[in-house]
Amino acid sequence: MKFKVPVISIVGRSNSGKTTLIVKLVKELKSRGYKVATIKHSHHHFELDTEGKDSWLHTQAGADAVVVASQNMMGIMRQSSKELPLTEIINTYLQDVDIIVVEGYKTEAIPKIEVFRSEISAELVCKDDKNLIAVIGDKNPGIGIPFFHIDDKVSTIVDFLLNYNARRAESI
Repeated sequence: MKFKVPVISIVGRSNSGKTTLIVKLVKELKSRGYKVATIKHSHHHFELDTEGKDSWLHTQAGADAVVVASQNMMGIMRQSSKELPLTEIINTYLQDVDIIVVEGYKTEAIPKIEVFRSEISAELVCKDDKNLIAVIGDKNPGIGIPFFHIDDKVSTIVDFLLNYNARRAESI
């Protein structure tokens, strides 16, 4: 999968620390001046709107898309008969950022960092995935790719990620 914007997926088992890592990565990237987008993949039904608010009423009335816009924020809620492909989401809505951090999409052909906790599982989720570029965890799984301890400074992980993206951009 090729995107104009670098995309990295954070994968791992439930409760391994994916969201905690993403929050740290976003804060560090923002502190360095990058425009960052995140995408959270969910296998469950979810609601973004608050019952009783105007946008909720618009959705309940049957609107296929509802946009809420203000001076410094915009949100789009669209009805969808199927899950949109990651490429469509990125290429339609996220072309004006410097990097996209995705939580999930473990089967997509995109670079992945796996969060690994040995107390949750003895096996990596993406052990055999050629797109797995690093593991962050409490124990090095010893599979021949970069490993960062979960307690390492996030700046070290971001340095690795930015260097990886720079090398990747040069080879394209």
